[in-house]
Amino acid sequence: MRPPLRRGIVTAALAATAVMAALAAGPGTAAAADPPPPHPKVQVEIPGPEAASGQTLAGSGHTLVPVNGQGRPAPHLSAPSAAADGEVSKMIDNGSTADRLDIVIVGDGYTADQLDQFHADAKEKWGEITGVEPYTTYQNLFNVWTVDAVSAQSGVSGDPAQGDVKDTALGSYFWCDGIERLLCIDQNKVDSYVAKAPQADLVIVLANSAKYGGAGYNEPSKTLGYEGISTASAGNAKSGQVAIHETGHSLGKLADEYFYPDTPGYEHYSGPEADQSNISVLTADQMSAGRTKWYRWLGETSPDGGTVGAYEGGGYYVTGLNRPTDGSIMRILGKPFNLPGVEAMIAGFYRHASIATPATSTARTLRSSDTARVVVPHLAGARQLTVRWYLDGRELRRYEGRTAVPVRGLDLGRGAHDLTVRVVDRTPSVRDPGIAAGLRGAVTWTARR
Repeated sequence: MRPPLRRGIVTAALAATAVMAALAAGPGTAAAADPPPPHPKVQVEIPGPEAASGQTLAGSGHTLVPVNGQGRPAPHLSAPSAAADGEVSKMIDNGSTADRLDIVIVGDGYTADQLDQFHADAKEKWGEITGVEPYTTYQNLFNVWTVDAVSAQSGVSGDPAQGDVKDTALGSYFWCDGIERLLCIDQNKVDSYVAKAPQADLVIVLANSAKYGGAGYNEPSKTLGYEGISTASAGNAKSGQVAIHETGHSLGKLADEYFYPDTPGYEHYSGPEADQSNISVLTADQMSAGRTKWYRWLGETSPDGGTVGAYEGGGYYVTGLNRPTDGSIMRILGKPFNLPGVEAMIAGFYRHASIATPATSTARTLRSSDTARVVVPHLAGARQLTVRWYLDGRELRRYEGRTAVPVRGLDLGRGAHDLTVRVVDRTPSVRDPGIAAGLRGAVTWTARR
């Protein structure tokens, strides 16, 4: 396994050496010896090696790769293929982009006559994602868009062999940075398709391949605003798990919970407390005493098995950093998120989604013939969001749970009145008051009789 960022450190050292050599050559030769400007690079997470049997680690570190991948030109498409290229469809429609978390799925290595297969693959992967909590419960907070990227050839480079080259829309390729399972893309080409969707908060690239692999581009986009890109092979079950793991970073802002045995430099962590919510230098007793990190979950049974505590090893270090459980999806593919991870993911959902959307305009004054309506997403399962109505700050208990209230039934007095609906998510999966404070929405109308 590779320790994170090792390649980036080596690259910087080589660049510095080249510059020093050029300067040493003297004024007459320095300009000629200057290396060409480096191509911009982006940090990606490397998926763990596929286990023939047993558990597959979620990742094996990070490396720096070119933003524009292998730098190949976009494929030349025939007129019929070009006509289908870039078509946008709303695969899952749960409301306006302003109030939902929008996922954009783009396929690579699909020819024009394989687009139906791409759409089937996109539905299958979304089904796999929503099979994992908290996606299952909150699936109606999401919109899912597909963008058709038509490739000149079927499949992607590096499949089945390293030397195989395919002419594809997004330039996807295995053997990225010399690692067979690392599936990289040309991010500029990806962005050209993502920009066609009305909104993107998260991007998934599906490669037309059954080969195990993926990558996590977890740096937020400076131009389109999305949280990150997960790449995955459409025809490989474990690659879908890689994509779910990557959303733990991009949406949940979670750290990796795996570590590097027998790797120089990663035997012990001795730095300050980690920023991420799921790794810590503290023991369980110290968390409890200081009322910090995941102390609210200590001793609880976690969905990934076992009890929440402080397990040694995490954030790539064998010792010095602790994780909440022994084997969540942030460490092992195919596992659920642990309890602190579920809480962090819900917080990530609510950064983009609203649970109270006015279906009746708030821009005009409501009269007795009007009805105030609000759109409230349905949660999967028995538990639902709490909906309460208030008139001038006084609760109208008879309307609790309703999403529509007729103005004529309010018995309004003279003058203008405030009619407010407040929607609250009282999920037991969130115990942090700071996160819980964000799990609510409200809409206010002005009403007159």
